[in-house]
Amino acid sequence: MVNRRISLVHPTSNPNSRNAAIALAEANLLHEIVTTVAYNPKGQLAQAIEQLPNSIGLPLQRELERRTWVAPGSSALRTHSWREALRVSLVKSGVSAKVGLGQQGPVDWVYLSLDRHVARHHLNELDAVYAYEDGAAYTFQAAKQRGIRCFYELPIAFHHTSRQIQQDEATRFPEFNSSLQAAHEPLWKLERKDQEIALADHIFVASSMTHRSLLDAGIASERISVIPYGAPIDYFRPQPKLDKKFRALFVGRVGPRKGVHYLIQAWKKLKLSDAELKLVGVNEFPAGWLESFQDCIRYLPSVPHATLNQHYCNASVLVFPSLVEGFGLVMLEAMACGIPVIATPNAAGPDIITDGIEGFIVPIRDAEILGEKLEWCYQNPDELARMGRSAREKAETSTWSSYRQKLASKIQTLLLE
Repeated sequence: MVNRRISLVHPTSNPNSRNAAIALAEANLLHEIVTTVAYNPKGQLAQAIEQLPNSIGLPLQRELERRTWVAPGSSALRTHSWREALRVSLVKSGVSAKVGLGQQGPVDWVYLSLDRHVARHHLNELDAVYAYEDGAAYTFQAAKQRGIRCFYELPIAFHHTSRQIQQDEATRFPEFNSSLQAAHEPLWKLERKDQEIALADHIFVASSMTHRSLLDAGIASERISVIPYGAPIDYFRPQPKLDKKFRALFVGRVGPRKGVHYLIQAWKKLKLSDAELKLVGVNEFPAGWLESFQDCIRYLPSVPHATLNQHYCNASVLVFPSLVEGFGLVMLEAMACGIPVIATPNAAGPDIITDGIEGFIVPIRDAEILGEKLEWCYQNPDELARMGRSAREKAETSTWSSYRQKLASKIQTLLLE
């Protein structure tokens, strides 16, 4: 059998890219991973950070843990750290905002520059390259010239759909206009996304929502594979709830794209006693908006991922009312902890849960129905607990191992065509 060589390119790191790399390695296909910063929690840098004072070491460790990469098997890990280091420096120092680049400008530059570098230096003797949205156009152009297959992962709804939904939301709520990023993406970036899709030999998505967005854009169904991401059942587990308070939990970017304003609207109307709405994540609403609801919500900024298990287990239900998504991994994290989920179709809810079994599917932008489901959860604790047990059982059948097997099998089939 001929050994195939595939390189995976991702500028940062996240669970889906790490598991895609492992899938390729397990199938003896992975040649190398190309990224910016790769942090090894058991490496020398991690050991050195442990010797620093907590005031310095803990924030640095939290920042680096989001960029964890450990090369699986015998594959190589190629890092180009200076780009990401410069981005972080520009954003954290405030220089990026002062010169008009904002948060997104340096991110776009990192993706573009790494893509260009891979196209020039990382395509030798490959059979295929596996790359991601916004970071593949130059790589795919060069790969096509060399007869290298181009595999593309789209983790969120295609920009035609995402842009339309966010523009509609900005019309409904003009005060949120600046917080809806996809409504304002520049033409050059949209054209790059279209170019990446056109060049891709095959496109991998995680949800029916993303699949539908590609079909709506005229992409042929045979060019797309839907493989849902996995539940992290090995490190997210059920634990006893520490109190009897009814607690609805949201985890993610706290902003209008995630539908959080509809959740707050529904919660305020319910006026439940001995109950709490807890929001965990970076605040993406305009300055001062979220603070105006301090009397009815509990808000926590972004927390270390390792601490999320306790937040899930102290919740009664996870609510994820996103307007546009690709695949809400937080839903599977909560389910792995035995927590039922209320989600929208646009958050990949139907791909993960069966309505009424592990949670509920609610329409986007419908605070009334969202409130009805929350009230049912509040009034039916025994049934809700049964839903939680069903959620854990579903998570145990929707593992990352299963995802990796399906992804590797499909790629092996494609390479034989």
